[in-house]
Amino acid sequence: MIKVIKGNLLEQSVDAIVNPANSWMIMGGGVAGQIKRHGGEWIESRAMEHGPVPIGEAVVTNAGKLHAKFVIHAPTMKRPAERTNTDNIYLATRAAVLKAKELGLKTLAFPCMGCGVGRIPPALAARVMVKAIKQAGHEDMTVLLVGIDDTIVKLFEKALEE
Repeated sequence: MIKVIKGNLLEQSVDAIVNPANSWMIMGGGVAGQIKRHGGEWIESRAMEHGPVPIGEAVVTNAGKLHAKFVIHAPTMKRPAERTNTDNIYLATRAAVLKAKELGLKTLAFPCMGCGVGRIPPALAARVMVKAIKQAGHEDMTVLLVGIDDTIVKLFEKALEE
């Protein structure tokens, strides 16, 4: 099941939230920076132990002080603050779902991947993400697409309808 909700990714009580990371796992800005600031700096140090992580793969760390149990770090770009593309968003989204399945997780929450630091238009990212989630086989889990505002929520809803 895929659900769209309005809210803050960091406040979701789920098995895992997804960090649209860079391959080096440096958590400076965007969603990654927020995860580090609110969940604890050691999330970054644990993630960096796995780096560099190729686009299309994902690694998992504990979520520290966040409501989730884990953070799945799925690179959408190679270097920090680099512009990304829809192929990378697709691969990162798919990798996160596959990692959640591998771990037997039942709930997974995504932000709009690549829309901040990666500079991809949210409407485009939403469509690519929904396609990747469906193709990765999400049947055994609930996937939340979390929009921080009404605009992102509507874009996720439209992508699900298409």
